Amino acid sequence: MVFGLLSLISTRAPALATATDAWNIDEWETAWTKILTRYVDDSGRIDFDSLRQNHTDLDRVVAFIAAVDPDSQPQRFPDKHSRLAFYINAYNALAMYRVVQAGVPESLGGLRKFTFFHLRAFAVGGKSISLSKFENDVIRPLGDERVHFALNCMVVSCPRLPRVAFSAAALDGQLDTAARSFIGDTRNVWIEHAKRKVWLSAIFDFYTEDFLAHAPSLIAYVNRYRAAQIPADFNVRFLEYHWTVNHRKWAYVR
Repeated sequence: MVFGLLSLISTRAPALATATDAWNIDEWETAWTKILTRYVDDSGRIDFDSLRQNHTDLDRVVAFIAAVDPDSQPQRFPDKHSRLAFYINAYNALAMYRVVQAGVPESLGGLRKFTFFHLRAFAVGGKSISLSKFENDVIRPLGDERVHFALNCMVVSCPRLPRVAFSAAALDGQLDTAARSFIGDTRNVWIEHAKRKVWLSAIFDFYTEDFLAHAPSLIAYVNRYRAAQIPADFNVRFLEYHWTVNHRKWAYVR
């Protein structure tokens, strides 16, 4: 167990200068899409066994993130959508990379959760930052709560990992689709009509303030993305969050 935790702490970003020198943002997104298409299935599960055997493309994607971001090269990111799309893709790629470099642990729960999200730091645009700080200090302040349906830490209770990169031009539609998909899944929103209860993903518990900045209640927010409306007076409960790594050979089908 100690060795496993040390491997999570000691992960280093790859040094691949050719990728950072040659790519523009579109090419980087294409490279990330290639990884998603190859290793993620239609249910959002990742083939980590194959990815561990051949992660050269992922190394290049992560090397680009280490050198480029909206702060270090603002000319590449002319508006909020381009920044946000980059950050979502970068977060997901870094989480995937970290799982691979850690030897694909079965779970990120317990002490591993603290190590994975808080202790380990990556280079993003030349600065060192943990996944927790990346999410909470960089991404969430941009004010789009729908990112919580797009950011993926590679465990089974995360939103479904898409098979295509987020992009500035399509971002609004992609985030709306992600929200509808997440909220429409009974693993994330479960209604007990007889008991007048609605069970919501723990994501709504973790980030309640973000959702309430856009709706008067969690039920009101969820109803924005549902055809069948949940009565406003139903009691809200939160589902358990499962930290099993979303490996194709372990995870149930979403």
